Amino acid sequence: MVSFYPGPSRVHDQVPKWVKAAHKKGILSMNHRSPEFVDLSKKTIALLKRKLKIPNEYMIFFVSSATECWEVIAQSLVKTKSFHLYNGAFGEKWFDYTQRLRPDTQSMPFDPEKELTPGELALNEGDVICITQNETSNGTEVRNKIIAAVRKNNPNQLLAVDATSSMAGIFLNFQSADIWFASVQKCFGLPAGLAVMACSPRAILQMQVIGEKNHYNSLSLMKEMMDKWQTSYTPNVLGIYLLKCALKSMNKIVQVDQKITRRQKVWIRFFHGSKNLHLLIANPQVRSKTVLALKGSTRLIEVIKAVARKNGMLLGEGYGSLRKETFRIANFPAIKKKEITRLMSVLQAYR
Repeated sequence: MVSFYPGPSRVHDQVPKWVKAAHKKGILSMNHRSPEFVDLSKKTIALLKRKLKIPNEYMIFFVSSATECWEVIAQSLVKTKSFHLYNGAFGEKWFDYTQRLRPDTQSMPFDPEKELTPGELALNEGDVICITQNETSNGTEVRNKIIAAVRKNNPNQLLAVDATSSMAGIFLNFQSADIWFASVQKCFGLPAGLAVMACSPRAILQMQVIGEKNHYNSLSLMKEMMDKWQTSYTPNVLGIYLLKCALKSMNKIVQVDQKITRRQKVWIRFFHGSKNLHLLIANPQVRSKTVLALKGSTRLIEVIKAVARKNGMLLGEGYGSLRKETFRIANFPAIKKKEITRLMSVLQAYR
């Protein structure tokens, strides 16, 4: 079964070989306080920075999931409240979760068909502004230049970006925000159970000022251990090793971005003029490059998903309020061109 689900999605073909090598090398029982783990951590972080163009001065942390990053940010970087800019279900979930920990947190929803207008966003209070760069539920994205403008207009707040469905798939300007995070089961092409979080020096300074140390995953404790290239709790060592392998085999992010952008254009042309299926997002300026959302009749979508599954392909369900009227297609790097062609041949009859 080829998974076009937008996470967990198709993994790289080499994963079984990498797992076998990990077993042979003793990675599966590696002590996370050992010199061998320190070496693995150093090499993986160096590859992350080099392949994704993450600034050298940013600190990288290994966590269990992007959802855990919501918690880490709320606990350790938000003293009073944060502001959440979102246009879909996952951004709203991030806001809802943070509000449980920081009740004064505020939300600023915006129309999925419209770009954020940074000039209208000059916030004079709060600690962190939170943006979902790639909204997986509806197939939208916030472009690099918008994120940079939001930060420029709000120099007194940290800017945190959820890039779960885009990191390692498109070029992200990490300099334009203070906290970036993503799980590996999407554009990294790996099994779920690991996420990475990158923090700027400004974020580390704010963490030190707040000084929160009440949780096993408090950022201050995580930094104390990462200063030694270790984690504050037993990590997913196999996941880190697989991440290192995937990064080693990965092209430069600019090349990956070009590939993903070309494929997105092919998909858009494929659905152009379709009578029965339409891209959920009409505005090309806000469409995600890595997740396509299609809408149609409830009955047609049920049929398409069933036929695709029968042909060995798993499509993404619609999400939340969009569940019945949409389905989603991942446009992630691990998916092969021939698999896209095969899916198109199945969808052709229902356009």
